[in-house]
Amino acid sequence: MPRKQHKYHYIYKTTCNVTHRYYIGMHSTSNLNDGYLGSGNQLRRSIYKYGKGNHSIEILEFLTNRTDLANREKSLITEDIVNDPNCMNITYGGGGGYISVDGMKKGSRNGNTKIKWLYENNKAWAASVKQKLSEAAKGKTPWLGKSHTAETRQKMRDSHQGKAVGELNSQFGTRWITNSIETRKIKNTDDILSGWKLGRTIK
Repeated sequence: MPRKQHKYHYIYKTTCNVTHRYYIGMHSTSNLNDGYLGSGNQLRRSIYKYGKGNHSIEILEFLTNRTDLANREKSLITEDIVNDPNCMNITYGGGGGYISVDGMKKGSRNGNTKIKWLYENNKAWAASVKQKLSEAAKGKTPWLGKSHTAETRQKMRDSHQGKAVGELNSQFGTRWITNSIETRKIKNTDDILSGWKLGRTIK
């Protein structure tokens, strides 16, 4: 199905007014007041944490079509921008939201470099992450030192008999990977990204 033709194509910069971190992206729309703030993973987490009201968007420039827009984004979001610790972009521009396998690996490397920099240079951020990981680890073992009765265990086995087995299981054919900060689900046939490992990080 052909892409819907929009009236406006522009490059934008969304800034968190609390942390002053920013995200640069491109957007096509027929309504300049559609409330769009961006779609990057780090930006979404920032919006979730601080709220939409604490983020402001600025239109940097308009382009005539989607192709010119993607090319312009590619020229703006460079390696220097991605490596800026205040920037929430983790991949180079021009993809329009689609990230190939190579792009994911490159984005993972960029993200890991930024995370390493933050750990070494932003002590408050590092302390906050360590606290969250510690709290998550404690929350993972609420049954430590406790156990179900034999009767309860049998009831649980009976209730699950024949359910969520094989392809009926929502996790069938997939596995979780983590870089200790975020978690993703990938297919069993997909390669594990550089800097990632099997497992989940609970936030």
